[in-house]
Amino acid sequence: MSQLASQLEQLISESSLEVSAEQQAKLVGYVELLNKWNKAYNLTSVRDPQEMLVKHIMDSIVVSPELTGSRFIDVGTGPGLPGVPLAIMNPDKSFVLLDSLGKRIRFIKQVLHEIGITNVDAIQSRVEEYHSEQGFDGVLSRAFASMRDMVEWCHHLPSENGVFYALKGQVSDQEQSELPEWCSVISIKALAVPKLEGERHLVILSRK
Repeated sequence: MSQLASQLEQLISESSLEVSAEQQAKLVGYVELLNKWNKAYNLTSVRDPQEMLVKHIMDSIVVSPELTGSRFIDVGTGPGLPGVPLAIMNPDKSFVLLDSLGKRIRFIKQVLHEIGITNVDAIQSRVEEYHSEQGFDGVLSRAFASMRDMVEWCHHLPSENGVFYALKGQVSDQEQSELPEWCSVISIKALAVPKLEGERHLVILSRK
């Protein structure tokens, strides 16, 4: 077993997540590709693959138990975060990964091909220009500076009963107070990410 694989196994053991050996192998494969491509394409500021396991993989997959529904979109996905790890964790759900930068989408498509992920569509588009005939059960993002920006830019994406999942560090009362009138916070869940310094929260929001 590689050092990365054994470290991921250790991190998972410190969480309440159940991750199969096949899923762990795919998550490690994704980190290896991200590390390889990062040298040329500058996809993430995290340079150390072991750090990627904590800051990218664990930080993404802790959200998995909170997902309800079957169709999800990850807006501003960057190199595929949290979308790729969540797709690996939920092979029965479908994910659209959206980003405006071609190099990021090319990387994600390479990952899908090499690792054998079949439940992801990687699409290059600005969020305001992307429309789906069928709404999404969940709109995910960890890229937006504020929740207000997220829900206003992505307001057209959830289905009638769909929700927004905002991955945040700290969540301030001021940020909540700045949300538009049509949107409300359903819940704020503290996320326990093994070995990660600082707070992480998942904010679930819906249309009123």
